[in-house]
Amino acid sequence: MASRDAHPRLRGHVRSYIGYLEVTPRPLRRREVPGADVTLIISLGPAIGVFDAADRGGRFTSFVTGLWDGPAITEHAGYQHGIEVNLTPLGAHRLLGLSMHHLANAVIELDDVLGAEVARLAERLYRTRGWAARFDLLDAALAARLAQARPASLEVAWAWGRLRATHGAVAVEALAGELGWSRRHLGAKFREQIGLPPKLLARILRFDRVVALLRCEDPDRWAEVAYDCGYYDQSHFNRDFRQFAGATPSEFLASRLPGDAGFQG
Repeated sequence: MASRDAHPRLRGHVRSYIGYLEVTPRPLRRREVPGADVTLIISLGPAIGVFDAADRGGRFTSFVTGLWDGPAITEHAGYQHGIEVNLTPLGAHRLLGLSMHHLANAVIELDDVLGAEVARLAERLYRTRGWAARFDLLDAALAARLAQARPASLEVAWAWGRLRATHGAVAVEALAGELGWSRRHLGAKFREQIGLPPKLLARILRFDRVVALLRCEDPDRWAEVAYDCGYYDQSHFNRDFRQFAGATPSEFLASRLPGDAGFQG
């Protein structure tokens, strides 16, 4: 694996790139949990499976998936090769030209969104040697597309920035009040430009912070980490984990793959 932040000129729209070439002795299933990024996959190898908690889904090559409010499973047959592009929701809204509710809890083949441009870009990336050069190519391609995109909503960008900066701790009523909007209007704008309603996003951001901290903390400290992140009630904490991870905190941590390679599905 190789990773790099996107070029500073893409700040606020593209967060990072992860290049991967993975070979395993048998098929591998991973559990993916909700977070704050829109994920775009450019495949340089075979298709992989992507399924929701009810096992609905299919096999995809290059694809984009929006924000989720529950766990998903990815699966490959023992080999995968490609690049993961982590977009902010507002960046995805601008770069893809989509209302983001179409991507919420969904996986869409990238060529259905961007057409033949995807195959051309994947071919160029495949022929380019070295992850650094591939990331440079992506910087240029995404910057060119962003230059042609419609401007972002400053109000939604501000509200989303506040939610992210506080890990979901700011009240939705306070956000709407500071903008001079109703909660309903704020929710409609978030549905269009982020994909999910702000109150649900606040819960996901809090959960995302817990998962990020647990990746680098002693697993025995999960109760303290939960409290530090604003979970004051054990049942509330367990309820969020079951909704967003499909498992209890202990079950989820026990499924961690070696080498910080994610969580077993």
